[in-house]
Amino acid sequence: MSQVLHTPPPTRARTDDDLAALAARHGLSVSGARPSLPEYVRQLWARRHFIGAFATAKLTAQYSQAKLGQLWQVMNPLLNAAVYYFIFGVLLGTKQHVPDYVPFLVTGVFIWTFTQSSIMAGTRAISGNLGLVRALHFPRAALPISFALQQLQQLLFSMAALVVILLCFGVPVAASWLLAVPALVLQFTFNAGVSMIVARMGAKTPDIAQLMPFLLRTWMYVSGVMWSIDKITKHDHLPHVVTVLLQINPAAVYIDLMRFALIDSFHARSLPPHVWAAAIGWALLAGIGGFIYFWKAEETYGRG
Repeated sequence: MSQVLHTPPPTRARTDDDLAALAARHGLSVSGARPSLPEYVRQLWARRHFIGAFATAKLTAQYSQAKLGQLWQVMNPLLNAAVYYFIFGVLLGTKQHVPDYVPFLVTGVFIWTFTQSSIMAGTRAISGNLGLVRALHFPRAALPISFALQQLQQLLFSMAALVVILLCFGVPVAASWLLAVPALVLQFTFNAGVSMIVARMGAKTPDIAQLMPFLLRTWMYVSGVMWSIDKITKHDHLPHVVTVLLQINPAAVYIDLMRFALIDSFHARSLPPHVWAAAIGWALLAGIGGFIYFWKAEETYGRG
């Protein structure tokens, strides 16, 4: 008797569409999938209290090991201003050409430090918090935004010292000081947007954090922190394109806005043309563009 062997019919390999249909039938979804942009905004807004608490906790812990504690929030920019005053104001004689040079310099240093610190913190927002990113599910944009908010809180502490310096050097309290509020809102929006851009770049290429101090130092020197852009651009020795770039430089725009708001000798003619429009434009471009750029890579953060 011969034995007949029956081979089972070949099974069809499951395609990606079959697997997707199977997952959908059982209510499964991709882990870490990027939500739609409106849904992402809603998730981020729902975690606004976490963003605020995280920023405050980071700020409190920043100088917890130092004996002077939170005083360093004010002393760091003041010490930088003192060094710049000695080098640029005294040795290079810049103070002779700028009225109210000390308030001018300190305001520039404080406002620049806000942008610089926000961007530096943003470069490590993802790569420096991989444990948190991999352990919990939340919109990753909460991290760079919270770091920018932390730097805003630190700036507000420093503003108390800035007010004292302004009063000591004879700058009177004026209604224009209220313009500091919208100026800071616009600068925060810009800083948060740039922080999200460098956070995505830093998540993929951690070496960005090593390069960023050199880029920021160069940016500072062309932003009029220690010298007056208005005085320089009045001369004809600069090409027109260089003059325009110096005037629309976003860091210089926000510094000039704050000087215009706080220092009575810094008149409107010292501002670049349409400076408020430039400030709003930079805030919208960086804020919205940076947010979308960061969101597009949402599912990649913490992978690998």
